[in-house]
Amino acid sequence: MRKTHILIFVLAFILMGCSGVKELSINFSDFEIEYCGRVDTTKIKAAELYWSGTSIKMNFEGESIQALLKDESGDNYYNVIIDNDSVFILRPDKIKQFYQLASNLPKGKHSIEIFKRTEWNRGKTSFYGFKINNKARSLPKPAPKQRKIEFYGNSITAGYAIEDLSEKDSPDSTYTNNYLSYAAITARHYDAEYQCICKSGIGITVSWHPLIMPEMYNRLIPEDSTSQWDFSLYQPDMVVVNLLQNDSWLVNMPEYAEFKKRFGNKTPDEEYIINAYQQFIVDLRRHYPNTSIICSLGSMDAAKEGSKWIDYINSAVTNLNDKKIYTHFMPYIKAAAHPSIEDQQIMSNSLIEFIDKNIDW
Repeated sequence: MRKTHILIFVLAFILMGCSGVKELSINFSDFEIEYCGRVDTTKIKAAELYWSGTSIKMNFEGESIQALLKDESGDNYYNVIIDNDSVFILRPDKIKQFYQLASNLPKGKHSIEIFKRTEWNRGKTSFYGFKINNKARSLPKPAPKQRKIEFYGNSITAGYAIEDLSEKDSPDSTYTNNYLSYAAITARHYDAEYQCICKSGIGITVSWHPLIMPEMYNRLIPEDSTSQWDFSLYQPDMVVVNLLQNDSWLVNMPEYAEFKKRFGNKTPDEEYIINAYQQFIVDLRRHYPNTSIICSLGSMDAAKEGSKWIDYINSAVTNLNDKKIYTHFMPYIKAAAHPSIEDQQIMSNSLIEFIDKNIDW
């Protein structure tokens, strides 16, 4: 009789667990949380997000869900995506606090994604975990995606000022939205895991700021030269490089401080630029021996028909003589500012068409 009572108690306990608990706290280090992009999870108390397009995902059951966050500057914006459908914008404060992400959810399975719209110069965001209420239960994360894609780029890839309808390229971070960049759109089209290494103003040989891409591309924390990314953690099937737009302007500005820093008083010649671009692709190939690499450009003026910058990329790729390195130049779109949402879609369509025709991945 006693054994029967024990069995009934155990079964009741299991059933209670299956039905969920009133409140459930999920630490940032929980196995069921999925991080996408270069997210620093080495800290003891929180995961730290820097890069555009990094995201936090989790499947769960419950009526409502909150996230415990603290932002370094209060100037970062996130898309909160509920059940792969409804989206709202979240701006975490500099004070550590819980933010309501969803409430009054119907019974059943749900998903949450927190996607970083803004660039790393706005500072980091610390994520401490989730809190789920009412019949709360975490669910297993989905199986890994079949494809992985990675982008290296500048403001175009970042989605800088993409939502500034005034076409004045406002630096206010509220207008930047990496989620609607051609890079993120392309990744979602292929249902591919997404990683984006980008910074507005960056170049291969010279930038509008002190860092150039060959100095930054291998970092976990963008501004920390000692923080090295472990490339074995993410081996993409495809890499897209969209760089040289900023170089195309700055190599003609000998009075600019970054020109003097990089070149002294001598304008770089074609051989210098081609070799620098070529070396960057060689560095990527060293980390990704089996990856298809697309060397691209667009959609601003460096991608105009007849541009010498297109020629530089073609020459570098020809020199490399690698069958898995391709060139594709997205259409030049004449505009008074950075690419709009519509322009980014055009770029993505062009890239998708090229991939479908040329690469089996």
